[in-house]
Amino acid sequence: MVYATLDDSLITGNELIDGQHEELIERINQLLKSCETSTGQTTAIKMLDYLSEYTDFHFKAEEKLQEEIGYPEIEAHKKQHEAFKKAVEELHEMLVEEEGPSEAFVEQVQKNVVEWLYKHIGGFDRSVAEYVHIREN
Repeated sequence: MVYATLDDSLITGNELIDGQHEELIERINQLLKSCETSTGQTTAIKMLDYLSEYTDFHFKAEEKLQEEIGYPEIEAHKKQHEAFKKAVEELHEMLVEEEGPSEAFVEQVQKNVVEWLYKHIGGFDRSVAEYVHIREN
């Protein structure tokens, strides 16, 4: 199984956001580990809910920062966040339907959570950090 990592390409330079991304990746990995070590639906749902809660907290923090700095692409960024939340809801439904974490579920976590997060941080979140840097200088 491939676990998520926070490499240098994902560092935005904003301490708060980078710290939250680190926590987000840790929770994603805990979800993946729970799928590997338990076939039980309850454990996977608990870990997915744990990830979902932190995602909501993190997205609110990002959006608040963007509002404070008058980030011009905030609406597009919010749409990305909504798409991610929808993907997590679909994963939840998949867990319930399949009565536990199947191979297909893990593949969807890789595609719709891990890969999405890499693209989002590397593109959207880095552009916010660059905007903050430009404004400060």
